[in-house]
Amino acid sequence: MCGIVGVIGRENACELLVDGLRRLEYRGYDSAGVATLVNGTIERRRAPGKINNLATKVAAEPLAGNIGIAHTRWATHGVPNETNAHPHSDGHVAVVHNGIIENFQELKSELESKGHKFESDTDTEVIVHLITEYLKTTPKTEDALQKAFSRLDGAFSLAILIASRPDILVGARKGSPMAVGYGDQAMYIGSDAMALAPMTNRISYLEDGDWVIATKGSAVVRDKSGKVVERAIKQTALSGALIGKGDYRHFMQKEIFEQPQVLGDTLRAHFNPAVRSITLAEMPFDLKSIDRVTAVACGTAYYACLVAKYWIEMLAKVPVEADVGSEFRYREPPLSPNGLGLFVSQSGETADTLAPLKYCKAHGQQILSVVNSPESAIARESHAVLPTLAGPEIGVASTKAFTTQLMALACFAITLAKAKGAIGHNVEARLSSSLAEVPSRVADMLHADEAIKKIAETVAEARDVLYLGRGSSFPIALEGALKLKEISYIHAEGYAAGEMKHGPIALIDEHTPVVVIAPTDALFEKSLSNIEQVVARNGKVILISDEEGVKRVGKLALHAITMPKCDPFVTPIIASIPVQLLAYHTAVLKGTDVDQPRNLAKSVTVE
Repeated sequence: MCGIVGVIGRENACELLVDGLRRLEYRGYDSAGVATLVNGTIERRRAPGKINNLATKVAAEPLAGNIGIAHTRWATHGVPNETNAHPHSDGHVAVVHNGIIENFQELKSELESKGHKFESDTDTEVIVHLITEYLKTTPKTEDALQKAFSRLDGAFSLAILIASRPDILVGARKGSPMAVGYGDQAMYIGSDAMALAPMTNRISYLEDGDWVIATKGSAVVRDKSGKVVERAIKQTALSGALIGKGDYRHFMQKEIFEQPQVLGDTLRAHFNPAVRSITLAEMPFDLKSIDRVTAVACGTAYYACLVAKYWIEMLAKVPVEADVGSEFRYREPPLSPNGLGLFVSQSGETADTLAPLKYCKAHGQQILSVVNSPESAIARESHAVLPTLAGPEIGVASTKAFTTQLMALACFAITLAKAKGAIGHNVEARLSSSLAEVPSRVADMLHADEAIKKIAETVAEARDVLYLGRGSSFPIALEGALKLKEISYIHAEGYAAGEMKHGPIALIDEHTPVVVIAPTDALFEKSLSNIEQVVARNGKVILISDEEGVKRVGKLALHAITMPKCDPFVTPIIASIPVQLLAYHTAVLKGTDVDQPRNLAKSVTVE
């Protein structure tokens, strides 16, 4: 996760900004930077590496000013050097940015044709030049900003300085979160309220599509259409643990809604938007020589391995064995001399995953881990690590850690397929472009929250719930059932839809909700047949599909949740959101302890 802080109205703006970044350092230490505005001039200090490097530079070259923005960055696209570090500026506008601008290449070409010169390898810089262009041609600043924001496709949060307007600090969000802090003749913005806690205890949260113009004494919030709107200001305790929950009832809910941002952060670690290409950090082994992948994990992470099995086998044509960590090593399985051990864990400390890793390592496997904790035991034991930039996940039931695991594994599948010569650049460009759209599509999916909350009333009344899916939707059915069990305590089972008639169909009656994940892919017709079989036995179908699928199923479904249309490759990531929300709202209706469900721990460090 990347972090953003902004302040207006405090003479020691730079000191406050660097201090705010320190509280966000868990979000990134690839590079950091700060910009202030003094006498109509934007001044910047940027440094690769941890925030201490920036602090050292600022101490040697102090920044004055009572208005500024700052950013900490983690392994995003572009070499982690000073040129690619935020804030980006052309002298007229400075921007710090979390997220992905999907139409960056088109906007860059348009702006270059108008004489704009780009210095960095990032998509962020296009925002700077776009705003500058509209400020030149639009008399009113507010109108220029509205025009610029309306051109940006993707999921993002922004903090902006304008050299000609030293009286305002601008923030914006689409998908990614942003908080506004109200002080005494000072205002603050941040991607995380944690950064604002010592400065103010009066916080409001921008809604999706909002943007704000803050002066030292006030803030005017506009929605995506430019209409002025009111957002509630809340008095909050200064405890980091309390303020960390933000405007959400539970940490799990907050973490579900953070997914557009963290998915974007995870993708940006490997995605070059200029050429639509995925590039992983250099591996200490030859991917081309890998002839078998052994993927091992537990719980939700195991389902991420199952999705990866579909992706890797279909794209790279390399066989994958996905196994549960607690079972794997006791079979003493034979392993290929040119095999890769792939280990997935949120904590990086899972005992049942660490033991198989050591077994594979002892038997000559190359080891690649996908973890959310780069200093963890699993990471230290691995030859290479793919980080999931989810940030801290407090809720016991994994949400954002799972989807960022999927994002990292999708990037790996593409990279392995390239190394094996199984796909060319055109296919890579299509797949990586579909991944670049995921943060925005997830943000769109989150707009179904209220509708899913209503559907949860049907599930909350049930004793048993079935989840069905085909292809790469099958692991998401398993994950949906697990989420429901974990936090609502309702018995639920996930099945490959084709297996329904081989046993589970006996459970279906008028009291049984059946959640069917059925995007309009190559397997949709078969899923439709399963739906008809469920309805014939009076089962209550809850359909998760795209608009075309929902239309074709029609009244056969008691309820339908519409996903945004996307490439089938990324459907498992998008479909994860509605099953998370359905489990969450059902648990709330049941009155359970959502964040700390009974008998469960966040990290299982013993067998």
